[in-house]
Amino acid sequence: MHKPGDVILGGLFEVHYTSVFPELTFTSEPSQPSCQGFDPSGFRHAMTMAFAIDEINKNSNLLPNLTLGYSLYDNCATLVVGFSAALSLVSGREEQFMIQENCLGTPPVLGIVGDSFSTFSIATSDVIGLFKLPMVSYFATCSCLSNRKRFPSFFRTIPSDAFQVRAMIQILKRFGWTWAGLLVSDDDYGLHVARSFQSDLAQSGGGCLAYSEILPWGDKPAELKRIVEVMKKSTARVVIVFAHQIHTIQLMEEVVKQNVKGLQWLASEAWASAVVLQTPRLMPYLGGTLGIAIRRGDIPGLREFLSQIRPDFNDINWDKNSMVRQFWEYTFQCRFAPPPGWVEAGGALCTGNEDLQTAKTQLLDVSNLRPEYNIYKAVYSLAYALDDMLRCVPGTGPFSRPNCAALQRLEAWQLMYYLEKVNFTTPFGDQVSFDENGNALPIYDIMNWLWLPNGTTKLQTVGVVTKSAFKGEELTLHEDQIFWNFDSKQPPQSVCSESCQPGTRMARKKGPICCFDCVPCSEGKFSNETDSMECTSCPEDFWSSPKHDHCVPKKTEFLSFHEPLGICLTTASLLGTFLCAVVLGIFIRHRSTPMVRANNTELSFLLLVSLKLCFLCSLLFIGRPRLWTCKLRHATFGIIFVLCVSCILVKTMVVLAVFKASKPGGGAVLKWFGAMQQRGTVLVLTSIQAAICTIWIVLSSPFPHKNTKYYNDKIVYECVVGSTIGFIFLLGYIGILAILSFLLAFLARNLPDNFNEAKLITFSMLIFCAVWVAFVPAYVNSPGKYADAVEIFAILASSFGLLVSLFGPKCYIILLRPEWNTKKAIMGRGTTNSSK
Repeated sequence: MHKPGDVILGGLFEVHYTSVFPELTFTSEPSQPSCQGFDPSGFRHAMTMAFAIDEINKNSNLLPNLTLGYSLYDNCATLVVGFSAALSLVSGREEQFMIQENCLGTPPVLGIVGDSFSTFSIATSDVIGLFKLPMVSYFATCSCLSNRKRFPSFFRTIPSDAFQVRAMIQILKRFGWTWAGLLVSDDDYGLHVARSFQSDLAQSGGGCLAYSEILPWGDKPAELKRIVEVMKKSTARVVIVFAHQIHTIQLMEEVVKQNVKGLQWLASEAWASAVVLQTPRLMPYLGGTLGIAIRRGDIPGLREFLSQIRPDFNDINWDKNSMVRQFWEYTFQCRFAPPPGWVEAGGALCTGNEDLQTAKTQLLDVSNLRPEYNIYKAVYSLAYALDDMLRCVPGTGPFSRPNCAALQRLEAWQLMYYLEKVNFTTPFGDQVSFDENGNALPIYDIMNWLWLPNGTTKLQTVGVVTKSAFKGEELTLHEDQIFWNFDSKQPPQSVCSESCQPGTRMARKKGPICCFDCVPCSEGKFSNETDSMECTSCPEDFWSSPKHDHCVPKKTEFLSFHEPLGICLTTASLLGTFLCAVVLGIFIRHRSTPMVRANNTELSFLLLVSLKLCFLCSLLFIGRPRLWTCKLRHATFGIIFVLCVSCILVKTMVVLAVFKASKPGGGAVLKWFGAMQQRGTVLVLTSIQAAICTIWIVLSSPFPHKNTKYYNDKIVYECVVGSTIGFIFLLGYIGILAILSFLLAFLARNLPDNFNEAKLITFSMLIFCAVWVAFVPAYVNSPGKYADAVEIFAILASSFGLLVSLFGPKCYIILLRPEWNTKKAIMGRGTTNSSK
């Protein structure tokens, strides 16, 4: 389709879906391939360019005194046809042209609008780029075309796939879809997208691909069946399709055949607004589709221009290949030059007077102008660049000397210089300019396929994705307006593994990083975020909660007055103290009786007081350890026990001394065991223990310690002895005195009954030594508060043993056998026993 002018712009459009190649016989010249499958939208694309040029020619402010013409070609969705058309535009020579007196032929073009396919644009730009001929595509999105070294003259008014891929990844992130399938067409458009998508998806950490398949060209049902089976078996609920309409149509036929529902489709710009797919048969599967579509724009006057299209029989290009002729025959199902048998079969003849307004055609539907808007911007880009070039003031041009371009000698490379700097605003309000790679300012609409209850469909805009120098890439999405084709009316979940909740961490599986197991955090560790890679250890004084999603203060453990064990031990301690007080009271009340006086009254009273203190000192081991209690508990215990054992030792020594004094010549012994000597001995022996405790406390005193080794989830408060040697000396000294008392009492066990307190001392010290011998291993192997309980038990057991063994029989005689509590009875028992 051609229109003459001072400057010609070329156009390459897909007016037919496909082409059929003749059979090659190699015996005759092959005929040209025939285009089949008329595409009304492709014809509207071509007419949009014609309208834009017509509008520019009528604009007195743009390219005044210059008329633009055009040469529009159909690429028939075939590379060979499209490439041949591009070469015809560049060379200005068709295979056949009419020569008249002024040599009318298709003049060379100064710029080309097209091609619609990335593969076609790559092949064409590789050649025409050598001539620096500007080529402005409205639909080729392959990111590879941004390579300025390879394609120096390529421009486009549609964003690159690199931007589209990043926009698609933003949508995946918005809805948390980390597990998706990718289907691409088997061409440069699809294959470059596949590489770019996988790379950008990995870098962004936005998810993984469950599968990546290539949709074949042509009729290959077996391959399509395999691909759909992969989709059916996959757990991915989101399918991303970067392919052309023809691929999507073939794919959906197989999807319907296998009845694969429940998928969320994400469409690339190649089919996001395809009306041919929005049918009642396919909408149960494609309803709710989200697509990235070319920016929609309004083109005032386009519908009126399209409605005035009529066949021009006087056009020298009017033949069977005329675009208008083919459109007219397709729309009204008639023929201008019917083939044999057409009329006989009931076919209609075209007159050219048919009413286009009443015809069922997509041509006049200008409510959703997307590729057309890009075509409109592409034509105006060339026009503004040409206008800037022709407005150059001589002597100020950008070229050598410095010259301006002349209309009579225009060169394509000169136009390309101005095209790189073009900057204008469309009537719709969009700014148009090109970056250093020939890409226009990126902007896409986000479309949603709405399936209405009455069975009709609607394509609604639910968002936009843009890129600016200040905010970068920005996705604006109105989620409340989106139609979801699911029973829940909510976005689906598409993940390989469910998110790991707080309290767990991700454990990677072999394969995609999106597939993982959720492993509970180990004891003492927590995670308070979703999908945590690692669990964090709690601080020293904290422990993980039961759900491991936060840390809580560790439970503290010490022997408390409020727990059952502490209550029992406290009760036993107070009971022992009370019994000592009772016995002391009994002895004071009966201090003049022979039983009390015969057993060294002063030492007995001192022993009872020390036993009372032994019972009370056990209370220092109960309660939360503090510095003063830690220092006092062992020192107090050690000194009081030495005082107690010293009294017993002295009593034993007195018994032996009295026995020896009763023999002839033994009276001198008693002078060493008078009252002063007894007090002095007890004081000296106790002072030694006091010295040991003082040195221990000064050099390395016991101190409170938070022990976390016994239990992971508890802090055991305990008193550390500080110096183990000091503690050993303390116990060792008590042990030496106890053993010495035991040995002396054992030696005096067979004395006459007059002095038979030695038997009671022997038995009491036997109990004492047995308790403390058993204490050592039990204490060492008892953790935490149980070590304190063991020590308290040893103190109480040994104290009760001494109290009962030494004072039990005496209280029995004093209270229950007063007749025995006489000097005569005591002496009598001695005589009786002696004579036996």
